[in-house]
Amino acid sequence: MALNIATFVFNPFRENTYVVWDETGECAVIDAGNYSAAEDRALAEFFAEKKLKPVLALNTHGHVDHILGVHYLATTYDTPLAMHGDDGFLVDSCVEYGRIYGFEVAGKPAVSRDLKGEDEVRFGNTTLKIIHTPGHTPRSWCLHFEAHKLLVAGDTLFNGSIGRTDFPGGSMTAMEASLQTLKQLPDDTRVIAGHGSASTIGREKRTNPYLRK
Repeated sequence: MALNIATFVFNPFRENTYVVWDETGECAVIDAGNYSAAEDRALAEFFAEKKLKPVLALNTHGHVDHILGVHYLATTYDTPLAMHGDDGFLVDSCVEYGRIYGFEVAGKPAVSRDLKGEDEVRFGNTTLKIIHTPGHTPRSWCLHFEAHKLLVAGDTLFNGSIGRTDFPGGSMTAMEASLQTLKQLPDDTRVIAGHGSASTIGREKRTNPYLRK
């Protein structure tokens, strides 16, 4: 089974948005952070070039920089937002949080597919395992393409660091437990995060001070 992934760096927070697709042409957009008209066009042109059908907006958590493009996907492609419903309070307050950070949020998205209690999500011929990793937010999770040794870590694990835990609903205690879970993945698992460059679980275990504990 073929798996393809493209990375877009969007909005002033330089958030990583991932488009993942397989041989069916169906794609999921993970953490859609597109904010400007130019960023919307970049996604649209990419879908057209690759002949992709966006069927899912999939979010690792509910922070505003990761959901800025969800309204565009919903209104342009009728793409549902799928995430853990317990992070919905962050989505509900995205307009207010956006103003704090200088964003004019175009529209407040709704969590139309609550994946609470689920351990996987599917599109096309692709299955992603959900790894629950609270800490950055109450219900952050990572998405594991197990057959391809790829982890989409959201803002839980970065190259050399971890996500902040001092935002509303964050917890360092929960984060520490989540990191212990991620340490159990194979060392050659590639890690792509919500911000910054890629790494591997093995490298993070050797060099990331939060995983060396």
